Amino acid sequence: MNPFNQEKEKDKAQLWEMLVKRDSLAFVNQDWGMVKDDFVPTHFMGIHAHNESNPDLWKISFPNLNRYRDEWLKQAKAFSSDPWIEKPYDILLKVTYLEDIEISGDKALLHKKFSGFAEKTNGEKETFNWQTIYRCVKVNEKWKIAGFIGYLPLNMKKEDQIETISKSVPVGASQHITAGPYSPSLNVNGTNIVVISGQAAINKSGEIIGENIEEQTELTLRNCQKQLLSAGASLNDVFKVNVYLKDIKQWSRFNSVYAKYFIEPKPVRTAIEAGLIEGLLVEIEMWAAKN
Repeated sequence: MNPFNQEKEKDKAQLWEMLVKRDSLAFVNQDWGMVKDDFVPTHFMGIHAHNESNPDLWKISFPNLNRYRDEWLKQAKAFSSDPWIEKPYDILLKVTYLEDIEISGDKALLHKKFSGFAEKTNGEKETFNWQTIYRCVKVNEKWKIAGFIGYLPLNMKKEDQIETISKSVPVGASQHITAGPYSPSLNVNGTNIVVISGQAAINKSGEIIGENIEEQTELTLRNCQKQLLSAGASLNDVFKVNVYLKDIKQWSRFNSVYAKYFIEPKPVRTAIEAGLIEGLLVEIEMWAAKN
């Protein structure tokens, strides 16, 4: 769902539609024709950061739009051909976040972030953990892409910082056979703690979104991820989750969505039935550790 108001934030809404919805749909359908008019070919340049925070290692991998088109089609074919459990389009929408948009006149700078994971039918898990910075220009009232720096680290770190945190299930830890998608206990090694307040299926305008537990769980987890990203963390860094359900009988339906958002080892978790604001079916708070 577009996080921007179509009337009050028209430009940002248009940019989101172009770089998230249309780009994702075209990518999974391997249809360059859907997005070819979203670029400014003149002086287009794409930089590949190779997941490095050191600019000295960045390369001009796409000196022109044709070079980028060929690589885009190659990656689109590979991605759509993989045996994913979820639909490829649903995966892209699940792991893509774009709300950090700066607009100055007819120029715009966008931070498109990818965070999360997807599972293949053979059990292999693919982790998404990078960001792309887009330069856009407005031409005849339509926003277009002029260039980008792609595959940047999701959270830029100083050279003397540890790259990752560690989470592990202690030897001997156990849980009952009916346990859900969570770990019984965790050893966590991290420098900083990030705590987010309870999140729910509420959009920027304060409206409750989602008519059932699956829809509300999906949006609630995305809101959690957005808050974590704003603090330089992600769902992969979460070690503790508290869940408040309007109706505990919806427990299994909640778990079916929740499990899609966490890789192993999953966070420790507590879940209870609680009285929530009218219309809300679930609320979630999280603790994360980052370096």
